[in-house]
Amino acid sequence: MNQTFPHGYALLIGVGASSFPAWSLPMTVYDATAIRETLTTPDLCAWPDDEAHIRLLSDGTATRQAIQDGLDWLAQQAVADPDATSLAFFSGHGWLDKESDRYYLVPHDVTPFDLAGSALAATDFIDRLRAVKARRLLVCIDSCHAQGMATAKEIPPLPVPGAFLPTALPKGLVDELKQGEGRAVFLSSRGSQKSWTRPDGTRSIFTHHLIEALHGAGNQPGDREVRLSNLMNHLGKAVPASAVAIGHEQTPFFDTATEDFPIALLAGGKGLAKAVDLDILAGQLPSGGTVHLSGDGAIAQGPGAVAAGKGGVAVGGDLHGDIRIGKG
Repeated sequence: MNQTFPHGYALLIGVGASSFPAWSLPMTVYDATAIRETLTTPDLCAWPDDEAHIRLLSDGTATRQAIQDGLDWLAQQAVADPDATSLAFFSGHGWLDKESDRYYLVPHDVTPFDLAGSALAATDFIDRLRAVKARRLLVCIDSCHAQGMATAKEIPPLPVPGAFLPTALPKGLVDELKQGEGRAVFLSSRGSQKSWTRPDGTRSIFTHHLIEALHGAGNQPGDREVRLSNLMNHLGKAVPASAVAIGHEQTPFFDTATEDFPIALLAGGKGLAKAVDLDILAGQLPSGGTVHLSGDGAIAQGPGAVAAGKGGVAVGGDLHGDIRIGKG
């Protein structure tokens, strides 16, 4: 019987379509959906694929009330399961009211002329998350998308109400959110930085590399779990590098008040690589011999080892196919 990650509970929010079309962000739906698929793939993260463990809100279902209800559901699951590991992911607009100094997450059913009355106040979001008494809670907010969830310069600036400023979740609110044991907060960018999409338009840079990390990009051969440190190590390097590659600056922010807990199994991907020492193999085979490295994450290592591909293909850092070896 396949092993699973049975105590994982996630609320994934990708707002997507807005009732005010100019504020729609289709990319955020791709983000949340891709995370759900990654978490529930049996040979990757191995979360249970059912409504009792993972819920997705997007487009018309990502209303303020539905988000509030979803956070309450996350709290209820933690009460029912003392071993719960909870994940709350929000991808959408996040704006600061410069007059009241209040921060808001923008849901599907926002009213442009009453944003303060129709958006989800960050204080409400935080209060509901603080009610999630899970032993382990990871909150990921990819919220600074205004003017930034785009890579093409010809896309017009987003019309933002005059009193509001597109920005990441303020530090003071992050401090409130992480209060209590077992809490970790990840933000896609810092301060006034924008959160950018990949040039291919598939998803945001932050979520793309988060998914890579869930595949084991930050793990070592032999690892069987993806932990917070694995996520942070990969995101901390990959996100800034990808932003620089398209001419921008984006640095993710991490704040934790917890041990380095696992967020998923590593049932596939880089972490399950079986190390193969090419120097040893080269001493056992005639010069120019071949060895077949099969399975995701198969790697070859050893001082001075040479792997010259004969059909060897690198896919996401994984080697596949016949690799010609020799004492390089």
